[in-house]
Amino acid sequence: NSVSFHIAVAIGSFVRPCVPLFAMMSGILLFPVKTDLATFYKKRMSRIIIPLIFWSIALPIAFATYLSVVQTSANGLLAPENYTFQATFTKIVNSIFNFNYDTTPLWYMYMLIGIYLIIPIFGVWLEKASKKDIQIFLGFWIVTLILPYVKIAAPHLGYTGNFGSMGILGVSTWNEFGTFYYFSGFIGYIILAYYLVRFPLLWSWKKTITIATPLFLVGYAITLAGFLVTQKHYPGSYENLEIIWYFCSINVAMMTFAVFIIFQKLNIKESKTLKDWSAGTFGIFLAHFVIVQAVSDLIFKVEYLNTGIKVLVIASISFVLSYL
Repeated sequence: NSVSFHIAVAIGSFVRPCVPLFAMMSGILLFPVKTDLATFYKKRMSRIIIPLIFWSIALPIAFATYLSVVQTSANGLLAPENYTFQATFTKIVNSIFNFNYDTTPLWYMYMLIGIYLIIPIFGVWLEKASKKDIQIFLGFWIVTLILPYVKIAAPHLGYTGNFGSMGILGVSTWNEFGTFYYFSGFIGYIILAYYLVRFPLLWSWKKTITIATPLFLVGYAITLAGFLVTQKHYPGSYENLEIIWYFCSINVAMMTFAVFIIFQKLNIKESKTLKDWSAGTFGIFLAHFVIVQAVSDLIFKVEYLNTGIKVLVIASISFVLSYL
């Protein structure tokens, strides 16, 4: 219903910075690169590729096992015909091409492999780059964060595309590499994290809060309101609906930056619990999806709980079970 939908969108919009922040941690931990290219790849790639292969096999099997136990699904996404032995085997084989519904979180792994491949290249540049050099790169990256909205606006300004493609700035049916392609994506968050650590903002707490709070709220307002507006104009279209929620969009980047600079100023004492959670975050991320599905199917049946409470209960239980 409408109330439940709005509550869910409000919560979903609020946590969009989580994945960019996860990526920024990679930027902090991986720079500077002190080894040669081959050594870096040998050391780092196994930490990504082995989990990717394992969970590409484990998650479809887990989903098929879960469906065979519960028989029915609360939301209809788990159709029995998609979880036969043959269907499950096909999903596992096709993981060499891309993720599927069962392995949705693994989209991040494919992306992260690309980041790991390019990081040593950027590392050489960053060692010699000045503050101004990095700012110029980030300036071009910020332009790419706005381009999804330029693409939305273009048809309203008379743009009709070329040869059936509505791509802009050189993007067409035979070329997906537009003008700012090489400055785009999660590499921007990686470089931003490196920049903020190498050249920390020496702001007072008052200035940090004064800048970060409105930045987050404006970004959040765009993310929330934009999603609600978009779903009215593009009902049933996942591709268009996700544009406002893009991790690499200007509004989500505003929220991410605000959260990062606040946490960067916090002086949190090291503790065994925090270290334990930190060590488990990657595994939690990889394992959580099938658990979220199962817990959601259970909690959504509880009629007397408010939608917001349901989401928090699902998140909490899923976190604990994934951690275990």
